[in-house]
Amino acid sequence: MASRKSWWRQVALYGGLLALGTALLQWLDYRWLARSHSLELYLLIVAGAFLAIGLWVGARVIRAPAPAREPGNPAAQAELGISSREMEVLREIAAGHANKEIARRLGVSPNTIKTHAARLFEKLGARSRTDAIARARELGLLS
Repeated sequence: MASRKSWWRQVALYGGLLALGTALLQWLDYRWLARSHSLELYLLIVAGAFLAIGLWVGARVIRAPAPAREPGNPAAQAELGISSREMEVLREIAAGHANKEIARRLGVSPNTIKTHAARLFEKLGARSRTDAIARARELGLLS
């Protein structure tokens, strides 16, 4: 058992000496590098400092934009029970698109658009497209 302890002690001693020697060689290599390339090291430090300052200022100045607000009046939309799909149809109607064009843009049939428009007219208390648009603007649903 005593030989095993002395073996571990020898391994630890040799390992420590090797680590110390490696550290000494690295230190000497660094001193040589610092003397022979001091200007480049100074420039590297200054460039790194400017990079860090630039990143910090950039992060402060150029911030992520505020989250986009839902256009319109969400309270009035919820109160009238207008779905998000009906709001899409209302925006398309306000843009002046025909039912077939709206159906093509939204990927549904023209009959579905007619149904959405009829429900919109009913919810807004409108009789025509222009009446629905005017009422939606009054309520703040459209800008």
